[in-house]
Amino acid sequence: MKILLMILSLFISSTFIAKAETAISSKIEHIDLKMKEHEAAVTFLALSKGEATLIQGPNSENILVNVGGKGAKAELASWLSLYNVKELSALFLTNDGQDLSYNTLNQLITEYNIKEIITTPELSEQLAKNIDQSLPTSMVTWVEGAKKEILPGMTVEAQFVGNEENEGMDLLLNFFQHNIFLMTSFTQRAEQTLLKKNLKDVNVFKILNNNKEVSLSDQLITYINPQISILFSPKGYGPYADILHELHGIWSEVYFTKKHGTITIKFTESNYEVITIPVVAGE
Repeated sequence: MKILLMILSLFISSTFIAKAETAISSKIEHIDLKMKEHEAAVTFLALSKGEATLIQGPNSENILVNVGGKGAKAELASWLSLYNVKELSALFLTNDGQDLSYNTLNQLITEYNIKEIITTPELSEQLAKNIDQSLPTSMVTWVEGAKKEILPGMTVEAQFVGNEENEGMDLLLNFFQHNIFLMTSFTQRAEQTLLKKNLKDVNVFKILNNNKEVSLSDQLITYINPQISILFSPKGYGPYADILHELHGIWSEVYFTKKHGTITIKFTESNYEVITIPVVAGE
């Protein structure tokens, strides 16, 4: 697959530097991805806590996967504003919710008119008790195999949904010939299930965000064989040496949000291009 490296100025109205803790410099106005029919973009947002992935299409549809950690709402809002997100048609919550602020979630539902929240059975129960019932948001519970078209030409399917420690919902996005795998779970049970799925030759592999020591088997990494790997490494927690060794061994191009900043991958029917927005601490 041909990877086109784009010059940032093609997409950004002015030169800028993003701040690590206080979101985005005032020098930036917005990012225009100039998407046409049969194009889509997946953006891995550089947050100081937790992870969030933004999915966008040419029809102005916006979908968010996770909302970052506690205390990251201002950063998230700044990035969403940068990408001209005013509404979210869907929000996927893929982890166990331990780092989720329900107060923040209620605010996001109101501010972005979130139409539906899609999550695991376990987290659905927690949300039912903590989400403002007066808000016009539907709660959708997914199990393994659940599938939905979220953009024209793009589907998302749950490859694994687990309820044990270090498990959640693992999603596969398919856009024409592109596969983007968003991994949350890292247990042996999850791996054995994923090895039976059609995950060969993944274009983009989002690896779990966790502040614990984690590892993935070389068998799974080789099976997925990603061209690009994205790691939301927690602040203060270094690169995962074993995982990096395996990824480099299969010539996967590795990006860290803490090192490279926010990473946008724009897809056409046959190609994709990578845009990175650097983040530096302080000014």
